[in-house]
Amino acid sequence: MIIERRAAALVQQALSRQAAVALIGPRQVGKTTLALEIGERVGAAYLDLESPIDREKLADPALYLRSHEDRLVILDEIHRAPELFRVLRGLIDQGRRRGRRVGRFLVLGSASIDMLRQSGETLAGRIEFVDLNPLDVLEVGERPQDIARLFLRGGFPDSFLAANDADSFALRRAFIRTYLERDIPQFGPRIAVETLGRLWTMLAHGQGGILNASRLASGLSISAPTVASYVDLLVDLLLLRRLPPFRANIGKRLVKSPKLYVRDSGLVHALLGIPDDETLAGHPVIGPSWEGFVIENILSVAPPLTHASFYRTQAGAEVDLVLQLPGRPRPWAIEIKRALSHRPERGFHVGLQDLDAERAFLVHAGEEHYPVAPQIEGIGLTGIVHLVASA
Repeated sequence: MIIERRAAALVQQALSRQAAVALIGPRQVGKTTLALEIGERVGAAYLDLESPIDREKLADPALYLRSHEDRLVILDEIHRAPELFRVLRGLIDQGRRRGRRVGRFLVLGSASIDMLRQSGETLAGRIEFVDLNPLDVLEVGERPQDIARLFLRGGFPDSFLAANDADSFALRRAFIRTYLERDIPQFGPRIAVETLGRLWTMLAHGQGGILNASRLASGLSISAPTVASYVDLLVDLLLLRRLPPFRANIGKRLVKSPKLYVRDSGLVHALLGIPDDETLAGHPVIGPSWEGFVIENILSVAPPLTHASFYRTQAGAEVDLVLQLPGRPRPWAIEIKRALSHRPERGFHVGLQDLDAERAFLVHAGEEHYPVAPQIEGIGLTGIVHLVASA
């Protein structure tokens, strides 16, 4: 199966208008493969900053990079050498004075995303960011079997494209182990890797739950601030989504803590030891995992500047996903259910009234688009993804 990534076009467009482009995403999501494909088309120079040989080439980074001024230079794992951002700034400014204004550097980062963005402030006005997410339904195919495969295995390309479910499961288990044993220790000796692994698994068990740092801390025998710092790290690595609560002065007592989702459904299933569809069908996480899967697919195609949140009041009104799309004064309200047929609960109806939603959807596991209640549309995953992508 050959998969075309939408991000390739976004990167090329960004390179045509900006001197530097940062392609960011978790490990093994396909950043290097995509960058090399782009580089092959334009004759780029490629450096892997995890390679001692390539790092040695940058002993004098300005000298090396200046010698490639007429080519795109790809710098992989840029978080390994954040000091390069200042060098890039000087070279970009020099190049601009000589007429080379765009397409100078493509930098890839998979960890410490906050650091990468902060370092990007050094290149303010000179860099554009492109996120590379795991595969979504518009990239892998929209047939029911494609969606089922993507849901079980997740969107990391090697996992999705594995020869069978057993190989995919083994790859995801190895991915988790590599993160815990190799990548996490980069962040310092104060991170207890075993504890972080247990927290990651607890979060998978509680997929889509409200963050309660004190409860998690009690289960792990650590402090609530430590839990918060570990959650920050998993969010920073793009492995965990922290979905904020809807905030508005509407005279209601709103839930104020975020909801947490392990971002890739395949990782949820691997963390919980779920290797195949049969096991998944009988596991209580299937509903919350489907909810997170739908949210990630929607947000992967949402227009820039879309704001996503959830709505919940102390009185029981609830909307799984609130989308505030750019240019639209009223939000879209989305309820997500795994069942093929489902009637919206009373809390969803109340939430729609509170939000004064422009459109309301119940996303189910089927394909049909039909009215399920006044002003509420039942819709399948591909249908809602297409609607959001074209909004």
